[in-house]
Amino acid sequence: MKFECALPLVTIVTPSFNQAKYLERTIISVIEQDYPNIEYIIIDGGSTDGSLDIIKKYENHLALWVSEPDKGQTDAINKGFGLAHGHILAWLNSDDTYNPGAVREAVDFLMNHPDVGLVYSDAYFINANDEVIGTFPAAQTDRSRMLRGYVHVPQQTTFFLAELWKKIGPLDPSFFFAMDYDLWVRLTKHAPMVYYPGKFWANFRLHDDGKTIAADDRCWPEMLRVHRREGGSWFSVIQFKYYLRRLLAPYINRKRKALFGAKTN
Repeated sequence: MKFECALPLVTIVTPSFNQAKYLERTIISVIEQDYPNIEYIIIDGGSTDGSLDIIKKYENHLALWVSEPDKGQTDAINKGFGLAHGHILAWLNSDDTYNPGAVREAVDFLMNHPDVGLVYSDAYFINANDEVIGTFPAAQTDRSRMLRGYVHVPQQTTFFLAELWKKIGPLDPSFFFAMDYDLWVRLTKHAPMVYYPGKFWANFRLHDDGKTIAADDRCWPEMLRVHRREGGSWFSVIQFKYYLRRLLAPYINRKRKALFGAKTN
């Protein structure tokens, strides 16, 4: 896999809908990156909460932006990548943020490891006030382990090659939660994904309206769809983890809410 220039273009897409509370912090975290060759695209779903004023405030830093009704997050990401010109792709949701140096370090890794299709790092959990409240349990995984339920990939930190997206994209719009997991499973048919430990490239925001809190119960059933599509057994680790997750879900969600809620008061 080869890059066409010394500093490959990186396209970052932010899907957003009525996220004015966090959107500006997301935008700033992208435009203040020290990597000089970024194409930043914002796909807004027709927000009515002041998001457009924020986008227009920074439009000189954007390659383009769109605000129109869409079919949700997955549709918005697909739309953004359909407009992308980058050799490396990433998406950053409108409530998450990058840390300084993230893009540069990811590009350096991919350029120095040309057989790698996707790289990811560690991530912090943050609350609504940008306070760190924990760390994502990131670890090295691969296609086989992911299909057993060992994902360990913080989506906010992922950067992958556009040539692979052209082979396997777009995201499956039937997924509400696990479209990234599905993408990684398909991507690793063609190239390895690699964990870069000790680098905290992004911050994963936990808040009341975020999908991780509000719709967590939809994640594991969607992952099981991928598992079974790929020939996985009903008697498998991921199936057991799904039942265990259902059993522990009330406790996990109460703990999450207490964790980030306690620091937002």
